[in-house]
Amino acid sequence: MAQAREELRKEHGALTTYKVLVDQLEAKTGSGRDGYSWDGQAWYGGDINKLWLKTEGEGEFGRAPEDAEVQALWSRAIDPWFDLQAGVRYDFRPDPERAYLVLGIQGLAPYWFEVDGAAFVSDRGDASARFEGEYDLRLTQKLILQPRLEFDLALQDVPEIGIGSGLSTAELGARLRYEVRPEFAPYVGIEYERAFGDTADFRRTAGEEAGGWSFLVGLRTWF
Repeated sequence: MAQAREELRKEHGALTTYKVLVDQLEAKTGSGRDGYSWDGQAWYGGDINKLWLKTEGEGEFGRAPEDAEVQALWSRAIDPWFDLQAGVRYDFRPDPERAYLVLGIQGLAPYWFEVDGAAFVSDRGDASARFEGEYDLRLTQKLILQPRLEFDLALQDVPEIGIGSGLSTAELGARLRYEVRPEFAPYVGIEYERAFGDTADFRRTAGEEAGGWSFLVGLRTWF
């Protein structure tokens, strides 16, 4: 029986595939400055094990990115809906650069909520965590509204990169995209981003606002 199941798995599964998704490639205006941001990921592997690459960042037009990170993760399915992920993350911005160990979970929660949570420990010993959640609300066959929530936590102050302990930042937004084709979807949206506690104090000391609204125009694409 075990041999028969293995043959069935080989014939009807165990395929090696890949996907590259640029979830957000956008320009934003508001809160006194205009900028850009990106959020993308790619994976390669089978049903059980995959290699994931993730990247995100943001900055102001005409300047180098203020934040830029890349993650390389090994991912293993722990049930039909969720993957356990472990690997490394490297922040090219802000200065000074930092490397992290990563342990996280990503998958599809009940009612089709996409969730991604991870804990990080840097090469300087500081620990932090991040949670992201989003939901695709299909208004028509081509028009989709995507509410999205993200927040970051830190166990200690890291003043050299402007991070305070506790709840450091949170973002709440919605993007309305039109799928010209499933793999090509321009969108517009709004987003509110806010820093809290010492993180907000670090921003004010640097002459920045603690938070505000942004209007977004962007593109979602995959292949």
